[in-house]
Amino acid sequence: MRLPLYQVDAFTDHVFGGNPAGVVPLERWLADATMQAIAAENNLAETAFFVREGEGYALRWFTPTVEVDLCGHATLASAYVICDRLERGRKHVTFRTLKAGTLTVEKVGDEFVMDFPARPARPIDAPSGIAEALGRRPTALLAARDYLAVFDRAQDVAALAPDFDAIRRLDTFAVIATAPGGDGIDFVSRFFAPAQGVPEDPVTGSSHCTLTPYWAERLGKAKLRARQISPRVGDLICELRGERVAIAGKCVLYLEGTIAV
Repeated sequence: MRLPLYQVDAFTDHVFGGNPAGVVPLERWLADATMQAIAAENNLAETAFFVREGEGYALRWFTPTVEVDLCGHATLASAYVICDRLERGRKHVTFRTLKAGTLTVEKVGDEFVMDFPARPARPIDAPSGIAEALGRRPTALLAARDYLAVFDRAQDVAALAPDFDAIRRLDTFAVIATAPGGDGIDFVSRFFAPAQGVPEDPVTGSSHCTLTPYWAERLGKAKLRARQISPRVGDLICELRGERVAIAGKCVLYLEGTIAV
């Protein structure tokens, strides 16, 4: 069987930036084990698979080791493939997902705007080992799906040297590290999910479902400019819309080919 494969750099306007996602359009679902094996072979943070359903699509995401409940950059990349490669000129895509409900993506100019559920975090007592896991004690710790570790300065987040084995042992899906930004950027972040097969994700759309409500309340404004300061760097525009979050970014095609399965 031969299947199309796209590799798209998401949340960036240039190749080799942002977060690379694999995208595999399907006519019908493959066995879960086969999709997981393709994701492992791609060895990207996530590979997205979608199947057409009427005017919309069903969408699933896999890291190299597990299927995940929500993924931003691979959703952005999937919308890019549909609107700019498969159905040129299309401006709106609806995705049905297994655990995150219905997600929509709208193309506005050269950006793609995703409508995602907000996941506000609540303060928690810091578990033992959090400072050792991150290499620095956060000034505050909150939790939604992920731990949200807040630091005072962007330099503190950039300087983190996490112990991935220690993070894997924490009782959480992943750890988001964040701090105020500067020079027109409202906040910065990094994202660590070693238990999901992604030690550090280059740019994480789903983490901004938690980051956006936190920084919107703290800064007193709904629309925010965000930067994920991994080595690849990614830029996002986020807006809190009640119980939903709009997350916008650009995409660049890196690879288009065929895989033999």
